[in-house]
Amino acid sequence: SVPFLICLFPSLLTKFVYLNFLAFPFFVDFRRPELLVNNTISLHLTTEPGVTVGIWHTVPSSRAAEARGQDQRWYEEALADAHPVIIYLHGNGGTR
Repeated sequence: SVPFLICLFPSLLTKFVYLNFLAFPFFVDFRRPELLVNNTISLHLTTEPGVTVGIWHTVPSSRAAEARGQDQRWYEEALADAHPVIIYLHGNGGTR
């Protein structure tokens, strides 16, 4: 009966292969990355009308002392300075 169900509901197979409905580690608030990763802040970018993408901006440990206690404005200005930016695209797992 399993192959028959997969044939009828292909989205069901996708759910069990990719497990997008699981948020791991459990019971972690990914909207507050500073609790998980040092020198990190959560930002949101509007890529086009009606589409908002959540991002984490993490500065390197060499700038840790400078970043400590700073607000969102400082992190936004840090994106515009001469330091290189590395973009990591994690996929579509549902969480950052």
